[in-house]
Amino acid sequence: MNKDLTDLLSKNEFVSGQQIADTLGVSRNAVWKAVEKIRREGFDIEAVTGRGYRLKSNEDAFGEISIQSFLKTKWLGRDLTFFEETGSTNDEIKRKAEQGAAQGLVAVADRQTKGKGRRGRTWETPGGENIAMSCLLRPSFSPDIAPMLTMVMAISALQGIEEITGLEPFIKWPNDIVINGKKCVGILTEMSAEPDYIHYVVTGTGVNVNTESFPDEIREMATSLYLEGGRKYSRSKLTAAIINAFEKNYELFEERGDLGAFSKLYNSRCVNAGKRVCVMDPKGSFEGLAKGIDDRGELLVTKDDGEETAVYAGEVSVRGMYGYT
Repeated sequence: MNKDLTDLLSKNEFVSGQQIADTLGVSRNAVWKAVEKIRREGFDIEAVTGRGYRLKSNEDAFGEISIQSFLKTKWLGRDLTFFEETGSTNDEIKRKAEQGAAQGLVAVADRQTKGKGRRGRTWETPGGENIAMSCLLRPSFSPDIAPMLTMVMAISALQGIEEITGLEPFIKWPNDIVINGKKCVGILTEMSAEPDYIHYVVTGTGVNVNTESFPDEIREMATSLYLEGGRKYSRSKLTAAIINAFEKNYELFEERGDLGAFSKLYNSRCVNAGKRVCVMDPKGSFEGLAKGIDDRGELLVTKDDGEETAVYAGEVSVRGMYGYT
């Protein structure tokens, strides 16, 4: 009913309460309750006696109803749980997965207090500014290719940001989204699996959307879409755009089993490609020239001694970014 109501009000014209009730097959009291519910989510609804209701704006709306109103997916996000505050959307999805939740469940939070980054780092999500979201997947492919899903989400986040903001984001291998050399998106993929079988995969994504400033200790490394674009953006539209892109990209990845369909786009937006990099490898750090990724998402690097190697995992610093000079 809530989506049907927002659809009715989306033409920026007044619609009487009785017309809404008749169209949706509910009582006038049910209409009033539904209007109050979407107002609490941030929809700016004008009510005028004798004329009815009109949607003035949904730019500030952020919640289940507003996100789903922009979805174009078949299965991803059609079951969506929204939290005003939670510890970690990844943890919420993992709990649901253990209880048997189906593929496609998405958790979104306005405020996240215990968000996780790569290698045990934290990811801050203050209320009213950013996006914290996680998707539940139950793939049929083998566990060894699941880590590439992180890069599929990176491509999807890039596409969603570009669609909604018009900005030109880039990817720092393997999955940081950066604009003007500063990070605005973090992605963490977690998996429950046996050697030859995946129980489930959770892909978590944090986006700095409308943050106006960062603490001194990360100001030189972090940015937001607001700081880069000079205006505030609808978090619901952006969340939906990323989900829409990810469903399409995930299905293509699942069909192929590699990143071949995305490598051209990825390499054209990969800040590592053609740059001097330092690879922090457990066997010993080394420097070289990065060429881009192969179809398995490995970063191809030519070492200073001329040897070519494919980096599958590890920290890779790009000269001129994140303090690497």
